[in-house]
Amino acid sequence: MTVNTPLCFRGKKILAPMVRVGTLPMRLLALDYGADIVYCEELIDIKMLQCKRVINEVLETVDFVAPNDRVVFRTCERERERVVFQMGSADAERALAVAKLVESDVAGIDINMGCPKEYSTKARMGAALLSDPDKIESILTTLVKGICKPVTCKIRILPSVEDTVNLVKRIEKTGIAAIAVHGRKKEERPQHPVHCDVIKAISEAVSIPVIANGGSHDFIKEYADIETFQKATAASSVMIARAAMWNPSVFRKEGFCPLKDVMQDYIKYAVRYDNHYTNTKYCLCQMLREQLETTQGKKLHAAQSTQEICEAFEMGDFYEETTAIFEAKKTSVETKVQDEDDQTEDPDVIKMAVRFDKREYPPQITPKMYLLEWCRKEKHPQPVYETVQRPLDRLFCSVVTVAEQKYRSTLWDKSKKLAEQAAAIVCLRALGVPEGKLCEGENHLINKRKRGDQEPLIGRDHGEDLAEPSHKKANFIEETSDMNVPKM
Repeated sequence: MTVNTPLCFRGKKILAPMVRVGTLPMRLLALDYGADIVYCEELIDIKMLQCKRVINEVLETVDFVAPNDRVVFRTCERERERVVFQMGSADAERALAVAKLVESDVAGIDINMGCPKEYSTKARMGAALLSDPDKIESILTTLVKGICKPVTCKIRILPSVEDTVNLVKRIEKTGIAAIAVHGRKKEERPQHPVHCDVIKAISEAVSIPVIANGGSHDFIKEYADIETFQKATAASSVMIARAAMWNPSVFRKEGFCPLKDVMQDYIKYAVRYDNHYTNTKYCLCQMLREQLETTQGKKLHAAQSTQEICEAFEMGDFYEETTAIFEAKKTSVETKVQDEDDQTEDPDVIKMAVRFDKREYPPQITPKMYLLEWCRKEKHPQPVYETVQRPLDRLFCSVVTVAEQKYRSTLWDKSKKLAEQAAAIVCLRALGVPEGKLCEGENHLINKRKRGDQEPLIGRDHGEDLAEPSHKKANFIEETSDMNVPKM
């Protein structure tokens, strides 16, 4: 395993993990303005373990994609050595499994031990871990021993300084690289003053870097205030949340950029990396704040797509140009993959360009049923379907074997069922056998069903056959060249 230069947590200005805010566009923008390290939003271990790692050739990103095709975590080469993956977990083995899944694409792993929200604490994650130091020790020790990247954690302070310091000393012994401390108790909120004295006591009690967090309300109004907060807490580094959410150019030594420019820069990244429009809209609303009632704010509030967001900020041309570039790249990649498919394909497979359209068939009658019936009549083994999913666009193709001959459609379909029906059509047409279309006249399978034939031919759902799992093979291609096509 390749080990990169270990991430240093001393003297750093860090973008804090923020739910719905710390996605790729905000992280990249913070790096542009001067942040040294960026944390992603907290992602729950169980959800991450359902994801598949996907190489997105169009966007040039690495995506972790859920079974419903939603991108849970997206990253890119630009941030690979400076992004820390924060997860929510209450189980050492699950945490390690997630860490191993993302390890090669991030600079470090963090465990959230400070979130006071019910969705986190109810699952014994976040701030709930603060009352279970044995579990904290188990999770962190397992991670430190199990991965090559640095491990950190982020906590809130306990009711007493002594208890907080004792907990941090125990955490230090696990071998983690740094600890971020939000200087508020779990029941306190942003309007409560940050306890710099507690963070300072922690900084003086341990040798690992302490990252001070929670200063946006009381201290950090501009870049120069970052150093003020660092000195007040004697911390090694400073982690910024809300001040960066309101204007990520707070990391800029030269001072703030005009908010209009910041928002346009953010939108460019959102379009460039196909950020979901609801997330883009949320982050822009956090930046606009008191300007939400302006004409532009109202346009943003009404926007229902990335394109409409761009138009609200007079960036319609940028959206169109970027979309055109992605479409061209998508076509190029698809052509390359198709050429590779053609070169490696079995020449003995009989192919036709067909699709299954259920509107052309009677209700509950499908080509697969006709093919099965024909095989039984001719004393052939029942058809065997081998179905693959193409990582490029997540479409399906099926090959059916009948009497030792293979058949498939050259067109890829959006579902496994449709691909199998298309393969059945190719076989039936090649054999010159009726496929059951309405235009073919009387349908003997319908008549057979009406006569109450005891052999079940109809599945419970429209277009689905019974008694197939025993002879169907599923072969889903893994991650090698997968991507999510931009949905602009």
